[in-house]
Amino acid sequence: METALLVALGLVVGLAIAGLAVFVARPRKPAEDPAAAQRAAEQAVAAQLGDQRIAELGARVQQMGELLARAQTQLQSSVHERLDAVTAHLGTSMQTASKNTTDNLQKLNERLAVIDSAQKNITDLASQVTSLREVLSNKQTRGAFGQGRMESIIQDGLPKGAYEFQFTLKNGKRPDCVVLLPDQRPLVIDAKFPLESITAFRDGKTDDERKFAGQRVRQDVMKHINDIAEKYICPGETQDTALMFVPSESVYAELHEGFDDVVQKGYRAQVMMVSPTLLMLAIEVIRQIQKDTQMREATDLIRTEVGQMLKDVRLLSDRVKKLQTHFGQTGEDLNTILTSANKIEKRAVRIEELEFDGDPVAPANVIPAPLRRVQGGEF
Repeated sequence: METALLVALGLVVGLAIAGLAVFVARPRKPAEDPAAAQRAAEQAVAAQLGDQRIAELGARVQQMGELLARAQTQLQSSVHERLDAVTAHLGTSMQTASKNTTDNLQKLNERLAVIDSAQKNITDLASQVTSLREVLSNKQTRGAFGQGRMESIIQDGLPKGAYEFQFTLKNGKRPDCVVLLPDQRPLVIDAKFPLESITAFRDGKTDDERKFAGQRVRQDVMKHINDIAEKYICPGETQDTALMFVPSESVYAELHEGFDDVVQKGYRAQVMMVSPTLLMLAIEVIRQIQKDTQMREATDLIRTEVGQMLKDVRLLSDRVKKLQTHFGQTGEDLNTILTSANKIEKRAVRIEELEFDGDPVAPANVIPAPLRRVQGGEF
């Protein structure tokens, strides 16, 4: 803005000087009368004054040009400084943006790696679910699945010898597992998995379909209950109650929530349905019962061991008392030794200082008594 104003002012001054030059340079007519001569003289004076003014204007224009050059130089320096600052700031901003972009891309790659791993896990899980569905779709494999889960729970909760799989009863029947209790009557556990009827009941879309599927669930579960009660509950041989293991918490919850009448019929038939969690709890209770029984059976042995331990404690007490007596005698002997040492020390000091005044002189014919030999061979 300042540069534009200076340029415009220079142009105006230049035009004024050019106009004065043209005015002065015009040819004048010769004077014809004194008035004309006077005017000519005045014009000459005016021309001289014009030359002075032109010189002054030239000097001012030169000064203004110098000022204009300085202003232009300062403007160029300011522009260069601003451009350098803008360039440096732009470079720093670009470096920061590049670094942030690189970091974000690295984080994005890490997230993508995590997503790929999760996708792989989901794919593996989907394949496992598919294989599990194939296993559960077959009755034999489904039964093996339930029995395997029951066996793992029992093996983890009970020691060996406290249970037996595929135990043969006197009637020739072989339940999946029996738990040997202290009264020599085993507790029967049999695994059942009414999955097909439960699945049909869950998938029923209309009331008629759910009603028909509910009847099928009741029939299947009651058949399992009756089979266990008739085959595996033998009065006098087994416990009066048997366990029907349902290897699915959701199926067990569905039976208790929607088929309470079937559960009550199972109670009356002395067949109790248990889920994996309830089976773990029952196994823990059985383990505590077996432990208490073993403790009661080992009462005589425990008493014998306690009596022998009491004898050992009494013998230890007697030996400690004997040791205490020896320590007491040793203390007395040490006191006697210290007394003799003090006397000897006092006599040695008196001999060293030649303090014999007032001491009775022992008769020449008196034989000194021998020192008493204390325990350990020292005087």
